[in-house]
Amino acid sequence: MPILEMREAIRQAIDEEMSRDESVYVMGEEVAEYNGAYKVTKGMLDKWGDKRIIDTPIAENGFAGLSIGAAMTGLRPIVEFMSFNFSFVAFDQLVSNACKIYYMSGGRFKVPIVFRGPNGAAAQVSCQHSHCVEALYGNLPGFIVLAPSNPYDAKGLLKSAIRNNNPVLFLENELDYGMKGEVPEGEYLVPIGEAKVVREGAHVTLISYSRMLKFCYEAAEELAKKGIQVEIIDLRTIKPLDIATIAASVKKTSRAVIVEEGHVFAGIAAEVGFTINEHCFDFLDAPLMRVCQRETPLPYAKNMEIESIPNTRRIVTALEDVLQGVK
Repeated sequence: MPILEMREAIRQAIDEEMSRDESVYVMGEEVAEYNGAYKVTKGMLDKWGDKRIIDTPIAENGFAGLSIGAAMTGLRPIVEFMSFNFSFVAFDQLVSNACKIYYMSGGRFKVPIVFRGPNGAAAQVSCQHSHCVEALYGNLPGFIVLAPSNPYDAKGLLKSAIRNNNPVLFLENELDYGMKGEVPEGEYLVPIGEAKVVREGAHVTLISYSRMLKFCYEAAEELAKKGIQVEIIDLRTIKPLDIATIAASVKKTSRAVIVEEGHVFAGIAAEVGFTINEHCFDFLDAPLMRVCQRETPLPYAKNMEIESIPNTRRIVTALEDVLQGVK
């Protein structure tokens, strides 16, 4: 099976869908002549031309709005934000139009659009380029929110997103673009709305998504040396949330820790935790724990950045806290 980088898997998904459907196009800053800020669209201008791989000015509000209108009238745009922090410039277009038009039009206008790009922290790009947006956009009915953790899921989920008739936020991570993994040569889709148990375990459930899976695996390996079996769930889709997979795991292990790169207050971990409380309260043998970004704008200094974001050490500590008394 071929080994691809995350950026290559994403590119492959876009290329295949553009071949399959001539209504698909890509628009964003530097996506064409520069091959994309993170080289996701490398070579695509030469293959598809400037009518389908479209460079834009630094005007997120403009090209997001243009593409929402295009989606309403039959096209399937893929809008790249060079950083999802820059989507805030287009916040009114996304919040007032993209996720509401289908409802406000009584179902007459579908909005099949994908907004994609790097979300969360990179390496010392400071707080204006490091925000996690999933809790903000996840709060709004109408949006689908996806956050793959590996190249296989990235390709399959993006193809599903492009074919979906609703606005999708496809959250990548700058530090993951070089990640390598197996990606099949043939056609495949990863279903939207299905989490995956990526490591079986019996003692505690560890739930996360996107780049945080890396630290979850490391924490699970550390505890495995002590005989503790950690079950890991990769959400993959943040909204709609796969409650069934989460509940089945927590009912088995009776303990759960949720890891989120974003801030602790009113975040995805809070939503997942409350959902567990609703569906699994009688099965819990310990309080739920969450590991999130500390309540401060992300610092620029490298040592402070590392301390602010969830890391292996903090996850291990949380797991040990909920496992007290387990033999």
